Amino acid sequence: MTATSNLRTTQASLALLVVLFGSFMDLLDATIVTVAAPAIAHDLGASAAEIQWTIAAYTLTLGAGLITGGRLGDQYGRKRLFMLGLAGFMLTSALCALAVDPGMLIGMRAGQGLTAGIMVPQVFGIIRASFAPAERAKAFAAYGAVQGLASVAGPLLGGLLVDADLAGLGWRTIFWINVPVSILALVLGARILPESRSASTARLDLLGAFLAAAGALLLLLPIIQTEAWGWTWTSYGLLAAGVLVLAIFLAYERRLTARGAEPVFDPALLRIRSFAAGLAASTLFFGGIGPFFLTLSVYLQYGTGRTAWATGLVILPYALGSIITSGLGVALAAKAGRTLLVTGSLTVAASQLVLWLVAKDGTDPGYWPLALALLIGGLGLGLAAPILVNVVLAGVPGRNAGAAGGVLSTVNQIGAAVGIAVLGTLFFTAATGSTAAAPALSDYSHALGTVLIVSAALYLVTALAMLALPRTEHQR
Repeated sequence: MTATSNLRTTQASLALLVVLFGSFMDLLDATIVTVAAPAIAHDLGASAAEIQWTIAAYTLTLGAGLITGGRLGDQYGRKRLFMLGLAGFMLTSALCALAVDPGMLIGMRAGQGLTAGIMVPQVFGIIRASFAPAERAKAFAAYGAVQGLASVAGPLLGGLLVDADLAGLGWRTIFWINVPVSILALVLGARILPESRSASTARLDLLGAFLAAAGALLLLLPIIQTEAWGWTWTSYGLLAAGVLVLAIFLAYERRLTARGAEPVFDPALLRIRSFAAGLAASTLFFGGIGPFFLTLSVYLQYGTGRTAWATGLVILPYALGSIITSGLGVALAAKAGRTLLVTGSLTVAASQLVLWLVAKDGTDPGYWPLALALLIGGLGLGLAAPILVNVVLAGVPGRNAGAAGGVLSTVNQIGAAVGIAVLGTLFFTAATGSTAAAPALSDYSHALGTVLIVSAALYLVTALAMLALPRTEHQR
């Protein structure tokens, strides 16, 4: 190997390291806040609805920014947009850490999601530009490994930082930690990352992205605020407005498509039966994960009295289970993709029912019964999550695969926000509905059980929807 090729390999490896830093922080922030949520609520005096918004605001704005962020990188340079998104993510992380009230934290979490929506779509483009075709498989494998590491690190790091209370900062350190990592990535990225862009000059569909996000926000607002507002004419009016805005969004996207433009969402994709089923299955599957960890974390800390660190240790088997089966799922996806998806979804449903059985009597189940139930859930997640998108896209014609992939990633994030709104509201309403006093362990057990039963039913529906997907990830 020549000195020039050695240098090129080193530069590519450093470029990969930089984009993996960014991806790791994005994935970490999607999970770390759930463990810290009780501490945030206690310190800032946040209501249940405000805690839900703290998590949902991130996923909603991330979803809203993904497709537009990807097209901005295609047009103006992927390195430039990655660096811009990373700098914005660093700034909004610092502002999250400095939040003085729930409103400021929610606003900055929305900013974090938006800047992540600019940064994350550039990762794949930069990897393709940095590595020769023969080396890309290893680079994408490293990306997958980082996803697994973030799923393990999120609960543990969140619990450790909250309990360590470094310099008296408590939960704020979960955001401060992003700052030095971002600075390091920015310094390296400025020197190492290659610039690349697409030859396409398609006009950005900013209005479409805005309408989609606005419609989703109008639907989420009355659901998350149920406990504070109740169901009034204002609530129903907001729901109706959300439906109307989404209808306008679809009509506008059809007009763009008819003119030959590139919309955020091409409604014609819904005429592909397997993609429509996959969109529903994927939304339900990923929409249940965020609210599950939020409600479980609140149950463990407020209900059973565990610390944030102990909560992270309870959740750890879930992450380990997903790592155990994710490699198996990826290896067998070409032969049995749909079977793995259905099995994974049914396994997650089974884990929810096992957890309901061990927690339903209103006493602390202890570590090992909880760990067993969560390990089962992680095994199911690992079978399905890494291959779900590829199997869904296998039923989409090649010319539509790129647009369908962007839509699927976006809807997954918005689905996660909707899941937090619906199941989170169900949990907090059930926990506080039976008593005017502070909820006891039995109240939190009842609330968690309600969410688990509904969630298990949703994963059964998800498994049924998956039966309409292609048999393997290579079917066309």
